[in-house]
Amino acid sequence: MHWLRFVHAGMPAFGVLDGEHVRVHEGDMFAESRPTGAVLDLASIRWLTPCEPSKFICLWNNFHAAAAKQGLAVPAEPLWVIKARSAYLANGQPVVAPRGDVYDGRVVYEGELGIVIGRRCRDATDEEAARCIFGYTCVNDVTAIELVSRDPAFAQWTRAKSFDTFGAFGPVIATGLDPMTLTVRTLVGGRERQNYPVSDIVFRPAQIVSRLSREMTLEPGDLIACGTSVGVLPMKPGVRLDVAIDGIGVLTNQYESAKES
Repeated sequence: MHWLRFVHAGMPAFGVLDGEHVRVHEGDMFAESRPTGAVLDLASIRWLTPCEPSKFICLWNNFHAAAAKQGLAVPAEPLWVIKARSAYLANGQPVVAPRGDVYDGRVVYEGELGIVIGRRCRDATDEEAARCIFGYTCVNDVTAIELVSRDPAFAQWTRAKSFDTFGAFGPVIATGLDPMTLTVRTLVGGRERQNYPVSDIVFRPAQIVSRLSREMTLEPGDLIACGTSVGVLPMKPGVRLDVAIDGIGVLTNQYESAKES
């Protein structure tokens, strides 16, 4: 199933995607949801992020190919950073470059698979963690990459990933998938820049969830971006960004110039 959140007639709602239609549900997407019987045309809705994470966790150096290309050792444990909630961005909304007086360096895309938590998870084994995964979504983990090392005394990963609009994910949460069979593709201006199998991952989704749950309580709706692989490059304003994962869908956003205050 493909779950989504949306606005229709000025009201937020959620439901299941069915071709060019949405079957509206009520209740709790992660617990007890019920179809209302209402069916909407997909063209009549405005996309929201498919969930509202209390935490958006981004893994780093989690694919063998990317580690090998950068000359990095394979990590012994998941390496991660948190992206600010104000960065969340839905399908169809623009990614906006920072103002030049704040940051004028390169901004890169990172197409990734996202794990969506479906039940409260704490100190879980891998098997328990797998049962806590609700489904998967597409992520574009946008990063102001030169900001990371601008201060030699402090790596600014959270700041580099937390500008408004830098956390795009969606358009849906797909359930019932085997993530290890998936392939992540990123297209920039229609040109394919990333194409990598999730099977090249260092820590599998259930392992990621298990290990993170030993450090923090994961709540329904929390999002974990699994990290990216080779092909990350800077973007220029005006390009369309597509993160496509068969079985989930295509997350589409436009990269736009800074909005001056």
